[in-house]
Amino acid sequence: MSAEEPGPEHTAVRVALWRALHLRADAPPHVVEDEVGLRIADPGEGWRERPDMDVDATRRTRASIVARARFVEDLVEELAEQGMRQYVVLGAGLDTFAQRRAADAERLGLRVFEVDRPGPQAWKRQRLAALGLDVPAWLRFVPVDFEGDWWGRLAAAGLDPARPAVVASAGVTMYLSQDAVSATFRLVAGLAPGSTFVTTFLRPVEDVEPEQQAQLRVAMEGARAAGTPFVSFYRPGPLIALAREAGFREARHVSAADLEKRYFTDRTDGLRPSRGEELLVATV
Repeated sequence: MSAEEPGPEHTAVRVALWRALHLRADAPPHVVEDEVGLRIADPGEGWRERPDMDVDATRRTRASIVARARFVEDLVEELAEQGMRQYVVLGAGLDTFAQRRAADAERLGLRVFEVDRPGPQAWKRQRLAALGLDVPAWLRFVPVDFEGDWWGRLAAAGLDPARPAVVASAGVTMYLSQDAVSATFRLVAGLAPGSTFVTTFLRPVEDVEPEQQAQLRVAMEGARAAGTPFVSFYRPGPLIALAREAGFREARHVSAADLEKRYFTDRTDGLRPSRGEELLVATV
């Protein structure tokens, strides 16, 4: 799909469906409750029959997806309670924070910027309108070419670089060259002191649990076939070093074990995230 062609990214749809599958296939308490993404995606009645929605095969990947979403939103709320008022979602896809957490966003005085390619974003806006989901004044859609001056477009949309912001990038780094990842780090590190960057990253296949490695390889092949190959894998140490070189004052690794302890303790169904995808939190 070209940058201007309306339509969702297949990866964004899959993430939305996994979040919905979490509600249907996993026992409560649910880490994230997201039905809105499924409504936006509108995959048809047979979506649960898709091979990539196999309940057992995707269990740990599904847990990772909902855990990363919950972690990011918890971090945004925590920082907003401390006075942070700007929240940037890079590669927003079918993110539904603005729909599910509208009352919280208004209470906290947040301004939310959804940054994505023009085609997928136009399609999402059409779906929101079709569903009667209004776009509040505090939500800004920022269509960009990530190979161009997307940072300038973000500033033009109202981001105030003199005020701190939370910038989140979930499920994006694996599609970017290491040069592009470094450039993004440097841009965010140039924001006002106190700004926080939270990003996910894929670990090399050999770092993943043995029972998950075959699934990751299948995902890699599928991404390559779709024209969106995974090109960047990281281990925590080098990524932390990259963040510090970019100008962040502090950087920390949030492991799958950390997420499990935080969101999956005392579960009896064995649901827990994979270490295939983990998080980095860096502070200006």
